[in-house]
Order: sequence, then C-alpha cells, then structure tokens
Amino acid sequence: MHAHHVAAVAVLVIRDGRVLALRRSRNKDAAPGVWEALSGRLEPGEDPHPAAVREALEETGLTVDVERRPWTAYAADRAGEPMLVVVYRGTPVAGELTLSDEHDDHAWLDADAFAARSPLTALVEAVRTALAAPAPR
Repeated sequence: MHAHHVAAVAVLVIRDGRVLALRRSRNKDAAPGVWEALSGRLEPGEDPHPAAVREALEETGLTVDVERRPWTAYAADRAGEPMLVVVYRGTPVAGELTLSDEHDDHAWLDADAFAARSPLTALVEAVRTALAAPAPR
C-alpha cells in the first residue's frame, strides 16, 4: 500500500519585513489554535502557483502577488496524514485583510516573533530564510 500524500501550498505574505501570521480557529480538525502562515490544500489537478493565489484571496481577502518560483518545500504531518507543503513568498497588492472562518486572529510578525508563536519548525525556518532574503518583487 502506498502512502497518499496531501499536497498543500503555504504563502509567506511579506510586508515591511514582516510575515502575515494566522491563528487557526478553535474548531479546526487539525491543529486548532496554532499560529501558521496562510496555507491550503490543492484541489485535484490544480497547480501549486494558482492554488497559492487562490488560497491567499480565500483566506485573507487580499490579492497577493505570489512569486512564480516556490521558495522552499517540506514534508509535514496533517492529522496523521503525510503532507507535502510547497512554500511561496508574496506581497499584498490589493484588498482589505478579512479572515475566513479558518482563522480567528492575525498578526504581522518578524522572524523571531513568528518562531515564538508557531510550533511548526519547518515553517518557522522557511519564514526565517524568506525574511532574511531581499523582499519579493
């Protein structure tokens, strides 16, 4: 039996040297109350880049200019299922920040503040490298 991987994207939305952090709603089936970056699963047959743009709009109400090339990728575990997360960087270009029901709080954090709030080690490392690099264009 082969392992079925869940494919997901994460978008590090960067503004003024900070990343948009979102707190998962308490009623979420996986990791309720955990601080994370904007993320979501790919729909069947969907490519990662359009998925990243779609998830950004769905979860934040923001139009995000997402870099074409993924920043990094890592394996994770989602409620006991193996998951592959493709991470992008992006810049908000339009819209007002409006959270979907998936999240109940947000903050713009620098790398250390994000690391202090989020237990997701691989994501914390991605945020650290993404914020240390020149800002997305």
